[in-house]
Amino acid sequence: MAKNTYIDLFAGCGGLSLGFYNSKEWEASFAIEKSPDAFETLKYNLIERHEHFNWPSWLPLVNHDINDIIKKYDANLRSLRGQIDLVAGGPPCQGFSTAGRRIENDKRNMLIESYVNFIRLVQPKLIFFENVKGFTQKFDKNKVKGRVYSEYVKSSLSRVMKKENFPGYEVHGKLIDFSDFGVPQKRTRFILVGIRKDLDLTYTSKDFFDLLISNKTAFAESKGISVSTTLEDAISDLLRIQETACPDSIGFRSGLYNNISSDFQRLLRHGCFDKVPDSHRFARHSDETVKKFQYLLKFAERGKSLSKEIKERYDLKKRTIIPLAGNQPTPTITTLPDDYIHYSEPRIFTVREYARIQSFNDWYKFKSKYTTGGKRRTKEVPRYSQIGNAIPPLFGEQAGVILNIMIRDNAKKSSV
Repeated sequence: MAKNTYIDLFAGCGGLSLGFYNSKEWEASFAIEKSPDAFETLKYNLIERHEHFNWPSWLPLVNHDINDIIKKYDANLRSLRGQIDLVAGGPPCQGFSTAGRRIENDKRNMLIESYVNFIRLVQPKLIFFENVKGFTQKFDKNKVKGRVYSEYVKSSLSRVMKKENFPGYEVHGKLIDFSDFGVPQKRTRFILVGIRKDLDLTYTSKDFFDLLISNKTAFAESKGISVSTTLEDAISDLLRIQETACPDSIGFRSGLYNNISSDFQRLLRHGCFDKVPDSHRFARHSDETVKKFQYLLKFAERGKSLSKEIKERYDLKKRTIIPLAGNQPTPTITTLPDDYIHYSEPRIFTVREYARIQSFNDWYKFKSKYTTGGKRRTKEVPRYSQIGNAIPPLFGEQAGVILNIMIRDNAKKSSV
């Protein structure tokens, strides 16, 4: 049976595409990702090694800006109508994020218009849209008072389609905490699903969420894991017990694998045959930093920002430094690795530990720099940022399973 086809917009390093690949129900046509760093990771893993994409001959196999694609390949995109089952992905979230400054006229917010225009051209059967929690909240202090962007997208999907004499989409959105779906991280995101109004589907967009929730226990059982995963479940086999020279960074040390001690570790290590975990490079902390982290692990409250007293003790100006607890999921991980302290060792997480927290398979290798700083942060997307910006593949896989059910059951209905 032919697989469903999809396009991954704002694909990043491939978190959602990896989830769809793991679901075994989907084949990607192409992905649009502006960053050459993130695209290099996606290309290496899912195009070169695992051939998940059936890349069209008219589109160069490189990173692209969505606006350039819309401008240069208008006719090619229109020719895809009737061939694409799903367009997935959401615009970059920084302008909406409550983790930083929420800026309503941030130019990245205008990518919503690009997203809607892309949908207008391709007209897929289904839409799967993801963004940060702040996407559903009002901007109260900026240019357009009180605009809620989630509602704006919903109305735009109907309004813009009228220009094409097209009925638009029936849509429903909901906030989802990924820790309810086996991901070892309390990461709440806005998910929106849309169904073309001219399709006689068995399910509505709201049914997607009901099916997703009702299926999560059976899905976890099929993977041999629990619906709830703690940080220790995720990364305890990556503790700094045995180490070696880092394969891709001179002067750094990498950890070796320890014994598997959870079903989650067994699942994510399946298919990986490396002795040295990819991107498991330890930070070179100073003795002073190690002592500070040891103190914080001993005396600071786990999973919470540091108290005023502890910040004053070490004259800490940084907004977020959180020593984590091994017996809980992590808070939402960010693109800044020094926001968190490892639950049992006085150090920050490695890239591979970040990837585990986001539920990337261990065979998935990350490319480009480990970190960057200063003005380069506006142009470069290093490994930590690639992972911090990604949709957890384990959730993406579950979404892929449910979206497939919605399409498959409609096909059965049509054949009766």
